[in-house]
Amino acid sequence: MSRPAGVVEHLFRHSAGRIVATLARALGPERLDLAEEAVADALEQALRTWPQAGIPDNPRGWLFRAAQNRAMDVVRREQTLRTLLPRLVELDAHEAGRGTDDELVLMLLCCHPALPTVSQVALTLKTVGGLGVNEIAAALLTKPATVAQRLVRAKKWLRESGKPLSLPGPDALESRVDSVLAVLYLLFTEGYDATTGEVAVRGELCGEAIRLGRLLLAEPKTDLPRVRALVALMLLQGSRLPARVDRDGDLLLLDEQDRDRWDQAMIAEGTRLFERACTGPEMSAYHVEAAIALCHGTASPPDWRRIVGLYDDLLALRPSPVARLNRAIALSMVDGAVAGIAELEAIEADLPDYTLLPAVLGALWLRAGDPVRAAEHYRRALALPCSEPRRRFLTRRLTACAR
Repeated sequence: MSRPAGVVEHLFRHSAGRIVATLARALGPERLDLAEEAVADALEQALRTWPQAGIPDNPRGWLFRAAQNRAMDVVRREQTLRTLLPRLVELDAHEAGRGTDDELVLMLLCCHPALPTVSQVALTLKTVGGLGVNEIAAALLTKPATVAQRLVRAKKWLRESGKPLSLPGPDALESRVDSVLAVLYLLFTEGYDATTGEVAVRGELCGEAIRLGRLLLAEPKTDLPRVRALVALMLLQGSRLPARVDRDGDLLLLDEQDRDRWDQAMIAEGTRLFERACTGPEMSAYHVEAAIALCHGTASPPDWRRIVGLYDDLLALRPSPVARLNRAIALSMVDGAVAGIAELEAIEADLPDYTLLPAVLGALWLRAGDPVRAAEHYRRALALPCSEPRRRFLTRRLTACAR
């Protein structure tokens, strides 16, 4: 954090969304593009000037002022928007630091039901989460060009809709919250198991997802049991981040991790929050996933039979091929590798480009004593997009098949 590039990266992940939200409140949601561009320009300016001039005493305030000035320059040149200039001038730098309400409102606006669900996800990940188009495409298992088109259409709708940047009414709030939760979990998942790039884990994305989840908890209207369950789930899974990679940055499987390196404070907080989430009658998919995370965190080895039962509950609440894949892994720990393989082969057509599926099949065939079939699946996995650490992991497993 003492290097300018490190400070800028930290601000991008932890402050850019707040500043975009604050500027968007002044400009109006129809000018969200301008708010994003102004912050991007300010970040670029910081990367150019801080190495020579030094890091300012208040980097976040500097970034806010630079973004504000950039937006004001654009507005001055646009005669039709001159009425916005006084609203920008009135903004104070400290508003960027306390713009959490603006961020929450912007998240909820990005998840407006008039937008298709996939567009809600893409827009929120881009605007509030700070993910790039390629990262969003990997998280959504789709193509970057498709994501780019969705973002263009979603921003066009925002410009033309005239929707205010304010909390929706009670009738609309709950459905918006569900969309926000789906986005935050995608953001967390991309950090927990990076799909592209040079690192296996991106802790800043996990931290950002947890921070945004806490914004929902801080607002009484959105402090709901399923929100508590998701934040608990992210805390419980996030507690393992220090042990998910070795000294070389390579992936470690759950049974290879040093549990002494798990963050006990996060586990305790996640457990308390999960208990609060279970005080009412609501039972969401996030409740079940948090219960699975607790099973992994409280016993070694885990109670795999109970985990299989919990995945059955999860599939009843929210069927998905990824949940079936995870159930198959748990089932293989109860009934053997062949049972897991049969489950996975039944869903291969549903996950044609999902790197984890052939990787798990490779591991199970190796356990079943068939290294030739295992190698075939590892080669399939290596042909799909993945992070460099996962590629090294798969290459080592392929080499093990040859031995």
